[in-house]
Amino acid sequence: MSMSVGSDSGEDTVMSEINTTPLVDIMLVLLIIFLITSPVVLKLQKITLPEEVNQAMQPKPENVNIVINKDGDMYWNQKKMADTNELFDFLKVEAVKLPQPEVHVRGDQDARYEFIGKVIYTAQRAGIQKVGFITEPPDKM
Repeated sequence: MSMSVGSDSGEDTVMSEINTTPLVDIMLVLLIIFLITSPVVLKLQKITLPEEVNQAMQPKPENVNIVINKDGDMYWNQKKMADTNELFDFLKVEAVKLPQPEVHVRGDQDARYEFIGKVIYTAQRAGIQKVGFITEPPDKM
């Protein structure tokens, strides 16, 4: 008769799974208890909150669109400008608005840089803070 340390019978095999059913039951019971008791615990003091009137949001100003064609003609929202002095007078009015509108320059790609440079310089002289160029995105291949 020999004694073996490891037994071949299936009785002593260790269970590798944990039975979670009792844990789930306890958690559900605790959850129900907390749901019932939390309104009682969270009973707040009665106070009068301050009243506040909502201020209307200030509308964003209309952007100024200046178009320059390849011949150097300047247009302010479809109105042709005679020269940069007339453009300066229009931009001076826009520069004092609060908040100040942005100036968008749409220059023809064949226009000489001199024409666009005059418009930028006129906008700076008038006190315009934001001047941007509108371009066409390249075609996706």
